[in-house]
Amino acid sequence: MDQVAAEEQRETRALRRNVMVLGWVSFFSDVSSEMIYPLLPLFLANVLGAPVSAIGLIEGIAESTASLLKVVSGWLSDRLGRRKALATLGYVLSNLTKPLFAVTTAWPQVLAIRFTDRVGKGVRTSPRDVILADSVPAGERGGAFGLQRAMDTAGAVAGPLTAFAVLSGWPGDYRRVFLLALLPGIAAILLIALGVRDPAAAGKSAAALPRPSLAPFDRRFKLFLLAVTVFMLGNSSDAFLLLRAQNLGVPAEFVPILWGMFNIVYATTAWPAGRLSDRIGRKTLVVAGYLVFALVYAGFALASTAWHAWLLFAAYGIYYGTTDGVQRAFAADLAPPHLRGTAFGVFHTLTGLALFPASVIAGLLWQSLGVPAPFIYGAGMALVAVLVFIRQT
Repeated sequence: MDQVAAEEQRETRALRRNVMVLGWVSFFSDVSSEMIYPLLPLFLANVLGAPVSAIGLIEGIAESTASLLKVVSGWLSDRLGRRKALATLGYVLSNLTKPLFAVTTAWPQVLAIRFTDRVGKGVRTSPRDVILADSVPAGERGGAFGLQRAMDTAGAVAGPLTAFAVLSGWPGDYRRVFLLALLPGIAAILLIALGVRDPAAAGKSAAALPRPSLAPFDRRFKLFLLAVTVFMLGNSSDAFLLLRAQNLGVPAEFVPILWGMFNIVYATTAWPAGRLSDRIGRKTLVVAGYLVFALVYAGFALASTAWHAWLLFAAYGIYYGTTDGVQRAFAADLAPPHLRGTAFGVFHTLTGLALFPASVIAGLLWQSLGVPAPFIYGAGMALVAVLVFIRQT
């Protein structure tokens, strides 16, 4: 009996280590990504001579691909019962293809590489989130997702700083940055391959799982998805916030610093917010985050000077830290264990796809009704989402 108990304790410790290891996986993978992506539009336009329409096409195809694949990979991980294999495959696809940007000579090649990279993201995200959810008790889930999001965002700060350091030594040498991005990418692959334990599959037989559908989920999960989707329909691309910052007088050379400040606030609040949600409940934190978002967007509508943008971007980091990891933990709480992959896939797909109409609407409002209009719209949609969340029991 003592031997069985000792074995169970070892298994529990190994699964809890998953949280820290996956945090570092996200950190190194994001360092690799963020070394490249802030530079990619400049590389496309200035080095490869790609038109702006081609840059938009590349990003549209890439992000849509990632969003659509998340529900497929989540369902497949439920069916196969092998989360780690799919997550590892996703990290391999992304991190071994991104450095190929260094040898491209035309924008269609960039499109092919970016497409493959986003396939990797679509394949890995849902299974990875299930591993996180299944590696800790429900009472620690918020902290686990908060830590992962914090380390992911820390990578989003470290990546551009690393790229800046390389370009300071070799001005304009984008290809050198792209090649060096391979190193943190390999670190991410090795960490997930060697350091993560695949939790045992829970629930009914994987072979008996139906096709992806919302039918097996209860009313609470469906209302959760409705609230999140309504919110995301008002949460347009962050490019509009950056344009608004310039509109308020923030110099172009300070925009990366402004973005870095946002990510630092996000990273430092995500873990404490996740742990707090373990104590006071997920809904409270998500509603609070949505209310902060509504105030931030209302602030962007009313702002009149550059320092307003700095204050609002800091508050925007608080919104992200309060909600991003907590919503993932909430999704895990509401889904049956054997359907968590499908649940995460639907969640990620709906939130990803909603970004497209949200951004189109924001652009049309900006052009037709003036600069404040998209931010008033976003604040209003956030308040509607809060009402849906309050009704959720």
